[in-house]
Parts: sequence; C-alpha cells; structure tokens
Amino acid sequence: MTEQANQPNSYEAKDAASIVHPLTNLKEHLEKGPIIIRQGEGIWVTDIHGKKYIEGMSGLWCLSLGYGQERLVAAATKQLQTLPYYHLTNHKSHQPVIELAEKLLKIAPVPMSRIWFSNSGSEGNDSAARIVWYYWHNKKQPKRRKMISHLRAYHGNTIASASLSGMPYNHASFGLPLEGFLHVTPPHYYRYSKENENEEMFTSRLADELEAKILQEGSDTIAAFFAEPIMGAGGVIVPPDTYYDKIQSVLKKYDILLVADEVITAFGRTGNMFGTTTMKLVPDMIVCAKGLSSAYLPISALMINDRVFSAMATESNEIGVFGLTFTYSGHPVSAKVASETLDIYEEENIIDHVRQMEPFFLNGLNELSSHPLVGEVRGKGLLAGVEIVANKKTKKAFDPKLGVGKYCAERAEFHGLIIRAIGDTISFCPPLIITETEIALMISRFKKALDDTLVMTNKY
Repeated sequence: MTEQANQPNSYEAKDAASIVHPLTNLKEHLEKGPIIIRQGEGIWVTDIHGKKYIEGMSGLWCLSLGYGQERLVAAATKQLQTLPYYHLTNHKSHQPVIELAEKLLKIAPVPMSRIWFSNSGSEGNDSAARIVWYYWHNKKQPKRRKMISHLRAYHGNTIASASLSGMPYNHASFGLPLEGFLHVTPPHYYRYSKENENEEMFTSRLADELEAKILQEGSDTIAAFFAEPIMGAGGVIVPPDTYYDKIQSVLKKYDILLVADEVITAFGRTGNMFGTTTMKLVPDMIVCAKGLSSAYLPISALMINDRVFSAMATESNEIGVFGLTFTYSGHPVSAKVASETLDIYEEENIIDHVRQMEPFFLNGLNELSSHPLVGEVRGKGLLAGVEIVANKKTKKAFDPKLGVGKYCAERAEFHGLIIRAIGDTISFCPPLIITETEIALMISRFKKALDDTLVMTNKY
C-alpha cells in the first residue's frame, strides 16, 4: 500500500473508497490507490504532490493538442454563455453542430454524405453497427447480421462495440462477445507470421483466412468488417503495406461494408489527417472521436457515405422515424470546441509538425532495438509500440504472470513518464505538439525504465 493510500483522509484513500476505475485491477486498487493529477500544461501533467510527468499517452490516446489550449477554453466558455444545450431530435438543430459537420465533410479522406454525432468512440462504433443492420434491412437482406473484426482489436466498451473488440478482457465474465461477432487474425507480422513467410505471403494468407471465414458463415450473412487503420489498444499494430488492399478486394467481392475505426488515428496522428489515407482504405463509414476535440469535451463523429445514408433515409421514411438517438448527440459546447480544434490543426499546420517529429520519435525508439528486452519497435507518425520479449532471437514472450510490461510502465512513472503497457507492449501516443527536445527526454526516461525492467527480469 502506498503511503498516501494508507492515510484515511488522503485523496488517494478517498478515491479507493468511492470510485470504480476502468481497465484497473479493482482489488489491487484498494491497496495501491491512484496517482491523482492536479493540472496540466503542454505535454506535462503534475500530480497533487507536485511531481511532474511527461504525458506520453495523451491521456487515453486523445489529448492531441496538449494542455492549456486557451482557444478551446474560450470557445467552450462563449458557447456555454450563448447556448449551453440543445438537441438534434425531431427536426431541431443549432449552428455549432452544422458548422462542425460541414468542416468534417470537407476534410473527409473519401467522399462522405452525412455525419452522425455521439459522445464517444464506443458510441460511434455501436451506432455504426446498428446503422449497418439498418442498411441491410433496407436492402431486403436482413440475414446480414454478422460483423467481422480483428482479434486484439479495440472498438469500445458498449455491449456491441465490446463484442466487436477482440481483447479478452472485454469479454471475460461479461458473457461477450454477442452471437454473430466474429474475429480474424490481426495483421501483426512479427507475432503471427509463420516460419519462412514473408510479408506478401502473410497478407495473402490473412486475406484467404477472411474469405474462408465469410464462406464458412455464408456470405449472405456477413454485414460489415470493422477495422482500425492501425490497431491502437491491441498493441499499436501497423499492418503490412499490402494487407488492406487484399482485404478490401475480398470485401468488395462479397459486397460487405467496411467501417474504419479512426477513434485513435484521425486528425494527424499517423502523419495524415486520417489513418484511412495513410493505410489506403476506402470505407463506407468512418468513426472518429478523441482528437476531434483534443479531448477537451466528449464528442464523436460517424461519417456515412451516400450509399449508406440513402438507404437510411428511405428506411426511416418507411418506418416513420430513424429510431437511433442520444440526449447529447452533437452537444453545442462539444461541437464548438471540436470545430475550434479543427481550426487549430489547420492554422498551426499540425500535420506538418507531426511529419517533422516522426523521424525523431521513431528513430529514437528504434535506437532502443539493441536493448536486451526490445523485440520490435513499430509505429507511424506519433503513434508507436515497443514490444518487450524474453528472447529476442526466438521472439519468446515473458510469462504474463510476471507482469513485465506493467512493471516497466510503473518504473517509467517513477522516472516521470506516463506510458501504457498493453501486455508486454509499451505504447506511446504523445500530444501532437511535442517538440524534438521533449521527444528526446521522453525516450531517455523510457530507457531508464527499460534498464530497471532488465534488472527485474534477470531475477527470473
């Protein structure tokens, strides 16, 4: 138990006594307690005891413009004073959401027709799944109910989006995934390739696996394929170059919709405005959130192409109403902040900055490839994963019970760096405003954590 968590009147003790924390060992938290963050500035956060950390994960992959963006604070304040809330149901609207929708359609990586707004990436993917079913009902193919996504994918934590996710912790003891949610091998060449199999052979095998799955289930039962351009919470998995070309050929062959989950990759993260562009996707729908408002307020946007929206409009006319709604869809304050965020990306040339920082970031991490624990470094733009292994030559992983990745992340926090352990992959997703000097400092602190972890693993 930490010293603070053991003090009854401390914030750490009060937290442990009152809050259920996501993605946390709840039993362990009762004794360990939290790190409580008090304030942030740029890429830095400070806890209530005055210790400063580099926020190497942009919070939860989302704080793209860092802390202290006064333009976003001012936009929210002004909108709160003007119109703090209104809804979009029953033919109502407001100016902030209209302006935001227009901006999103203008910058969409492929032609899109309309925007559906909700409050999180989870809700965006959940809505996309429901709209997929709605679409196929309009097309008189109601048997098309099944969704395919990747093992180790993360698409959210509603019942449907958690079913789409391919992470065991999303499913264990929750009775998930729901029936009809199917998963295929993730495009992670380092972990899933076979002996003497090059990347071209690997991607062909995975495309064949997808087609076999479709035929096994019945092509007339498959509704959509959900894919992250680069898989984030599954360990920052960057697919080989030819992977999505082959996957999209299979989907087109069987007329299966493609939904791109850009909750993490949209708005400059990969060096383009959208990961769809980076990975050469042509989706029917695109889900984006996180960086849409730089996480200053909750909002997500689902881009819908004309093929899908036309069917939605026809079906809603036959029924009499489109029966999907959220109280806070397109909330005016969130919409205003998101619109201002998009303006900042453009006016401050954030994408150019990401492209300039990418070599310092990825080359700096790749310099750690000689470290005894580093098996693979992978990434695009300002998004990366470093996989820790027990044996570099054989790629043997550590026993999960040892908690090596978790230990490494804890040592990084000791050295003033917040990163995230996904199993034994350490993920990085720093604010897009990070500088070359800050990147160097972030990597040096991570190197210290790796060295500490090596001492720990040598005991085994």
